[in-house]
Amino acid sequence: MSTDRYSSPLSERYASKEMQYIFSQDKKFKTWRKLWIALAEVERELGLNITQEQIDELKEHADDINYEVARAREKEVRHDVMSHVYAYGQQCPKAKGIIHLGATSCYVGDNTDIIIMTEALRLVKKKLINVIDELAKFAMEYKDMPTLAFTHFQPAQPTTVGKRATLWIMDLLLDLEDLDHVIDNMKLLGSKGTTGTQASFLELFEGDHETIKKIDGMIAEKMGFKACQPVSGQTYSRKVDSRVLSVLSGIAQSAHKFSNDIRLLQHLKEIEEPFEKSQIGSSAMAYKRNPMRSERIASLANYVMSDVTNAAFVASTQWFERTLDDSANKRLSVPEGFLAIDGILDLYLNVVDGLVVYPKVIESRLMKELPFMATENIMMDAVKAGGDRQELHEKIRQHSMAAGRVVKVEGKENDLLERIAADPAFGMTMEQLEAIMEPKNFVGRAPEQTEEFVAEVVNPILEMNQDILGMKAEINV
Repeated sequence: MSTDRYSSPLSERYASKEMQYIFSQDKKFKTWRKLWIALAEVERELGLNITQEQIDELKEHADDINYEVARAREKEVRHDVMSHVYAYGQQCPKAKGIIHLGATSCYVGDNTDIIIMTEALRLVKKKLINVIDELAKFAMEYKDMPTLAFTHFQPAQPTTVGKRATLWIMDLLLDLEDLDHVIDNMKLLGSKGTTGTQASFLELFEGDHETIKKIDGMIAEKMGFKACQPVSGQTYSRKVDSRVLSVLSGIAQSAHKFSNDIRLLQHLKEIEEPFEKSQIGSSAMAYKRNPMRSERIASLANYVMSDVTNAAFVASTQWFERTLDDSANKRLSVPEGFLAIDGILDLYLNVVDGLVVYPKVIESRLMKELPFMATENIMMDAVKAGGDRQELHEKIRQHSMAAGRVVKVEGKENDLLERIAADPAFGMTMEQLEAIMEPKNFVGRAPEQTEEFVAEVVNPILEMNQDILGMKAEINV
């Protein structure tokens, strides 16, 4: 690590080595060379005067990139692609004359971007599936544990800890649908020339349109893709980048929502993110256990959600068949969006894998609020025993207001049940009231909903992706 110049926190602190490699110089320039080999093979197979010996020479030097030669040449010619064409040619003297034949810079640049983004999307999917898997385990483990639910962060009808986790999963499943759609529809640019007309190939193949029509499909097959874009200018439409970063933004939105919930639950002391033995929560307050992982998820998510605007501006301001005001922006916004979402998913997986649940705190908070929520049931039982519904409703309202004052003004325990037990209009003992207060009677179908959701919706997806399950996430700092 260099200490005398800026280094990106995305590389040093947040993103995995696997994602960093996908956006590395090595990956980029080795992919350029694979594309040049694919182009030469296609041109040879379609009848151009290119020998197998030349292609073999290109393959021999596909991975040993002579960076020093390329860098020196770029200082001279100020063109990255032609610098690497030159450097490759220095290693492959027999093939020198046919490298990049008929292509423009975007042949390697744009096709490589699509290849790299597709590989990165697949890594994102792998991590997303593993987060869903861990959340599903958590949901099933706690599907029956009643907990106080909140609307507007005010006490509401109870749910279960597991049912709440299904809401986090549902958000991620929506993201997964979008992610799968984008991955399935990623197409290479192909080799379409300077304005997308393939005019150079018309010259090379002496006007043979039927032969030229085969080029893109053959390149796509050699590079492991189903197809190339049917039409383009010099570049693929920058709407592709916008679509990709929008998917990353969606995942960031879901992760941010989860991180907010965990931070609120940790404040309530009901559920905590993992806290390591030697971890320090505050430089001043030694007792603190700050939810730093969830805070970091939120922080990185804000970055990814804002990053999508870069692609929107780039896509909307391209002129005609090509301008270059996309280049510098793409070099930043696309890799950094992926590096950030990679860090987010590692954190998400790490948090879910180590969540700490405190059942007694959860039960205590629920029981403090449950008497208010049980009043409808209490009133119905009293009516069944002969009480007047309107009279009982008014009495419960008065008792509830008085109990609320005791809790809020005097800071004492909720005494609503005691008040009702002492009121002869209800004709109910404390034992009868406490029997009504069983928490599981108030969670509706939350346990069943959780079981059905995991069994019918989540598990089929996990079964289809068994080969990528089992990840563990390490966080750097």
